[in-house]
Amino acid sequence: MPLSDEQLADITAARAEAQPTLRAVSPGMEKHLYTPKEVLDHGFVRVVDYMGDDSAIVQAARVSYGAGTKHVQSDAGLIRYLMRHWHSTPFEMCEIKLHVKLPVFVARQWIRHRTANVNEYSARYSILDREFYIPEPDALAAQSVVNNQGRGETLQGEEAERVLRMLKQDSDRAYDHYEEMLSQDGQAGLARELARMNLPANVYTQWYWKVDLHNLFHFLRLRADSHAQYEIRVYADAICEMVKDWVPAAYSAFEDYRMGGVQISGKGVDCLRRMLAGEKVTQETSGMSKGEWREFEGILG
Repeated sequence: MPLSDEQLADITAARAEAQPTLRAVSPGMEKHLYTPKEVLDHGFVRVVDYMGDDSAIVQAARVSYGAGTKHVQSDAGLIRYLMRHWHSTPFEMCEIKLHVKLPVFVARQWIRHRTANVNEYSARYSILDREFYIPEPDALAAQSVVNNQGRGETLQGEEAERVLRMLKQDSDRAYDHYEEMLSQDGQAGLARELARMNLPANVYTQWYWKVDLHNLFHFLRLRADSHAQYEIRVYADAICEMVKDWVPAAYSAFEDYRMGGVQISGKGVDCLRRMLAGEKVTQETSGMSKGEWREFEGILG
């Protein structure tokens, strides 16, 4: 259970105490508010608070650009225009605060996105729970032989069992020693800020993470991508479902232009024009490196 009975009771009580408000409310996001969405074996992500909706983006854009956007016929059309032309400020008018429970090694990858406000559970003051991320067998993969940052084939049989056994045993052994170091039987006990160094990177931590929509879209573009590491991608996928309900017009534009679109260099545009004119273009005549040409061919399918 990612949340304790006491935490679930607090969430139920919070959702039951609806308060009148004059601010903009997103009906789609209201259904996600406070409710945890389970991720991995012990993790979750839940919305603690949010500000703004699709109309806040449009409102900011029209204040900023004035008559320059009067030709746009609808709010959705304006949002698509903003996304298409990489206007970022209007999307910064929306913010979201998430409560996330995640393995430490995922948190260290996540924190590289330095455009959010973060407050993490402190193991200097509190004792971490005996909760470790142990992958499902189908998530155990060998190192890729072509990508130093990727995974290869899924481990099978005895090899998979051996890895899982080591992960579980090492995690339990490290936590046993953690508890022993914290023990005050006959001594003062080691300081929590020192004892925590013994815990492995698959132990769970928690944080509050507040970010504006523009920077959240950047996070999702990278982390919800099929090439992202599975353990962070499942969190990004869960957040995508929430954002889709929160700002449907903005998410639709993001999905179309960022997730579903591609970026082509000036050389790539030149090659496309030559191809459309009937010219046979090769890597040697494209002006691209082999790597660039391979990626360009991938775009063309």
